[in-house]
Amino acid sequence: MSFAKKLFSAVRPTTLNQDGYPSYERSAEERYVQTLVTNTMGNTFYADGQSLLAEAEALHHEMAQRDPQFMARALVYARGEGYMRLQPLCGLAVLSAYRPDLFARIFLKVVQIPSDLSDFLTILQGMGRGEGGRAVKRQVNRFLAGVSEYWAVKYNGRGRGYSLGDAIATAHPKPADLKQQALYRYLRGQEANLSLLPQVHALEQLKQATSEAERLYWIETGKLPHEVVTGAVKPTKAIWEALIGQMPTFALLRHLNALERAGVLEDWNTLRAVTDRLTDQRALAKARILPFRFAKAFGQVKHPLLRDALRDAVEYTFSHLPDLEGRTAIFLDISGSMNGEYLQTGSVFALALYKKTAGDSLFWLFNTVAKDAMPSRKDSILSQAGGIRAGGGTDAGAPVRKLRQERRKVEQIVIITDEQQNAGSPFYKALKQYREKVNPNVKAFIVDVSPYRGAMVPQQDPGTFYIYGWSDTVLSYIAQSAKGYGSMVERIGAFDIDN
Repeated sequence: MSFAKKLFSAVRPTTLNQDGYPSYERSAEERYVQTLVTNTMGNTFYADGQSLLAEAEALHHEMAQRDPQFMARALVYARGEGYMRLQPLCGLAVLSAYRPDLFARIFLKVVQIPSDLSDFLTILQGMGRGEGGRAVKRQVNRFLAGVSEYWAVKYNGRGRGYSLGDAIATAHPKPADLKQQALYRYLRGQEANLSLLPQVHALEQLKQATSEAERLYWIETGKLPHEVVTGAVKPTKAIWEALIGQMPTFALLRHLNALERAGVLEDWNTLRAVTDRLTDQRALAKARILPFRFAKAFGQVKHPLLRDALRDAVEYTFSHLPDLEGRTAIFLDISGSMNGEYLQTGSVFALALYKKTAGDSLFWLFNTVAKDAMPSRKDSILSQAGGIRAGGGTDAGAPVRKLRQERRKVEQIVIITDEQQNAGSPFYKALKQYREKVNPNVKAFIVDVSPYRGAMVPQQDPGTFYIYGWSDTVLSYIAQSAKGYGSMVERIGAFDIDN
């Protein structure tokens, strides 16, 4: 009996997925990476946010005891490359109790902005850890030493649990000079010398301004962030116009609908400035925007030039990715449980992959049956993704069976799914039959965009690679793994947390 046959005959499902269908357990490391880069703590089709949070917290503690070094690397990866915030912050809070030394090494790589600090301290308190002790206070002090005026006006709003002022009261940092002393006093709500803090002074004047002209003067004089302005005064068309130039790319993307409703984009010069910003490739690379954000904005705006700019932005976002060599079958799960952000992300990923194969691929959609998506290399990713709809049950084996029945030989299979099979024959069984009948060397890449437990393939299978997350980096892993590089977990395990 061949190695492949022995492997398939020996491995049996070990657990059930969320829909009660037989599935497999992956390694603790894989489950941990999955939690970090897919679990947004919100309600999903199969589980509520509280259940997912409880599962995630248990896994954080398990990994802190099992392999804290891997945990530290995974936290840095998830925050920096996976574009996620809350789960890495939860993990950081847990790690502080087990390994204060590793916690100190990665703190500033995970807590990058004041809202991270606020959420971290809130999570710590929610865990019953209070203020976290001296090890935590030392790192909070390091962070507070770098707080700028800009951060002070942008992030010190109340209502997030811990404000910057609360953090100062908790850690008691020592100011380095008179300006920092004034900043700390202001953040604590105490009397401060605002002549040392011109941006803070502009904000306070904005709050008291009685005319639009005054407001515009203080917005421009203080270069005030849009979040602060829109929280302090009701934005008019003129105020939105004043804010556009200083909005980061991500903020601009999020507010396109508001700008369009306010009539700001009726001015040709303003519209051109906005579209130029959205298609600035350097700005896009720096902004690190999750793909589904573009799809969401695309569905909200109406102006044809804006929609064209968003189409171009997505093409640019994926243009730097390596080409995927070898004939590839791309399967996108369009079952009912994928509806919403999962489908938006999956559709963009699948179409980007299709274009990266230079057309040497199949792109099929599946629920309980598989069908050709009829993709185009010429049409934009967003336009094609917008036409894909979710519905029906899930038979993940269906596209592989169709591939075998039609005897189509491919070098790799990429399936984008939440892995919640509930009908038909198992994906793994279909994969075995395809390897036996068509191509014994085919590699399978499973892109899981959900936080659910239970996998379609056991970890013992050497020809299957699991890739988790919503960022464009997951597509890089597919191209690299297809060329023989290690698994996602192996590469995260080798991550250098000191660089």
